[in-house]
Amino acid sequence: MTNTKETANLGKWSRLHYDYLYRNKRMVINVMRMKGTLQAYLEQFDTDTQDSFEKLVKRTAEVENVTEELKATDQIEWIRRMNNIRKRSEEFILSEYVYQ
Repeated sequence: MTNTKETANLGKWSRLHYDYLYRNKRMVINVMRMKGTLQAYLEQFDTDTQDSFEKLVKRTAEVENVTEELKATDQIEWIRRMNNIRKRSEEFILSEYVYQ
């Protein structure tokens, strides 16, 4: 349902947010289109959200002691734990940023 011209050069987070707005808050998109701010908003949203995601993954890995030492000694365990951290972080970003 999305306008591929508007979302062609956007990242994952802004495309998902645009889809959410398109389905649930179309008036918001229309107002931004009229003001000419939609593209800049989506680009900034993607940058900010990606930054938040990366920081959240890094902080969570530190708190849960998923270190380079673990990576060197048990790669499978490190991958399993990092995948779990990334998935939880993604779910948080989706619920707190993208679907708002």
